[in-house]
Amino acid sequence: MPAKSVQESALLPLSRCEEIFEAALAAGHAAGVRDLEALIGASTYALTRFANNTIHQNVADRTGSLSIRALIDGRTARASTNRLDREGIQRVVDQAIAITRLQAPDPELLPLAAAAEYAEPNRYFARTAAVTPDQRAKAVREAIGAMEARRQTAAGIYSTGESALAILNSNGVSAYHAETMAQFSITSLAKDSSGWAKRTACDAEDLNPLELALTAARKAADSAAPHEIAPGRYTVVLEPAAVLDLVGQLFGDFGATALSDERSFLTGRIGEKLFGDNIDISDDFGHALQAGMPFDGEGVPRERVALVTKGVVRNVVYSRQAAKQAGVKPTGHGFPLPNEFGEAPMNIVIAGGETPVEEMIASIERGILVTRLWYIREVDPYQKIMTGMTRDGTFLIEGGRVVHGLKNFRFNQNLIELLSNVEALSPVVRGSGEEAFDMVVPAMKVRDFNFTEVTRF
Repeated sequence: MPAKSVQESALLPLSRCEEIFEAALAAGHAAGVRDLEALIGASTYALTRFANNTIHQNVADRTGSLSIRALIDGRTARASTNRLDREGIQRVVDQAIAITRLQAPDPELLPLAAAAEYAEPNRYFARTAAVTPDQRAKAVREAIGAMEARRQTAAGIYSTGESALAILNSNGVSAYHAETMAQFSITSLAKDSSGWAKRTACDAEDLNPLELALTAARKAADSAAPHEIAPGRYTVVLEPAAVLDLVGQLFGDFGATALSDERSFLTGRIGEKLFGDNIDISDDFGHALQAGMPFDGEGVPRERVALVTKGVVRNVVYSRQAAKQAGVKPTGHGFPLPNEFGEAPMNIVIAGGETPVEEMIASIERGILVTRLWYIREVDPYQKIMTGMTRDGTFLIEGGRVVHGLKNFRFNQNLIELLSNVEALSPVVRGSGEEAFDMVVPAMKVRDFNFTEVTRF
């Protein structure tokens, strides 16, 4: 059951979800099917987009959805619709039942999940849901003004929205979560350089668009007239966005199904010390800087899972089916069934330290400060060697200070090696990037980061 103090969204209150599910159950019973699961969702998303120092787009979208899964004699299948009226509910239930009856029996299929209690951190803020286009436009105008004052050009987005999701089934599950989210991302373009900053938050008041604009502008100014230095292995300072987008490539492998399928780099390595003593990683939906639901795709409560402790890989996460096969308790990280992937941790927290980025820089005689990475692709899935490029602010460090901007690099980096070479960690932030989902991460000082070539920009 949801927590008694659960915050509801007017878009889709729990009572409306229960009405929809009762109609779905009635349609199922009429067809002789009693085991049904419903995923019911609604969201609004409003976006203000700007480029060339001008707002050029404002869009808003509102959606609703209903996904029905039926279980019949060891078979299961799902059908979905965006129609939430009685006719739409009847049709999608009929479709789910018809598709299910065409499936082959699955001897490993489990009954529907049972009712449970859920912790519910407050991630819904009415003031975020109520942000208007005018409010976003005023914040964007102020950010653009900061760029124009520095003779730079701004591009980016400011978005706000809310969502609600419920999972209900005929075995008693009634899981509900409402959440708001705000995002501001800005790129500053100068003559031969650029800077970037991004942040997301459940509460729009936690964003400071002007501060982010000033950060992007400073990076663009400081990296003007970039120099070129030879590729090679350098001590680097990776800002949180760079840590997130690179290290974030690991976590799809921390699922029990990926491990049993031998498609995880952790195959044969659980219990081994893969990383440095200062690396502790958990999946913790309850962390104050996290977002997301307190339950998984079947309505199983999420648990905090210590994935890595002092560099040793201790645990992976489990869906119900993977847990049954392993003889352990599910951790609440399964995706909606049926699926091919099983489960994955979605609320990553990489523990930080006490070293500010400024101290990291001051401790380096010659190295590189990396703001951001992009175009990250996997080269070796077992050794977790990734390739990609720097962008939007790469800087040479000499004598403990940033001296000028650098032309961007391509890198080939083993992530196991990277997390063994971390020399310092900053306090954590809620990190946002473009190549991985948001996580709680620190900045990192890393030795022997492998840059393989210089790019042309």
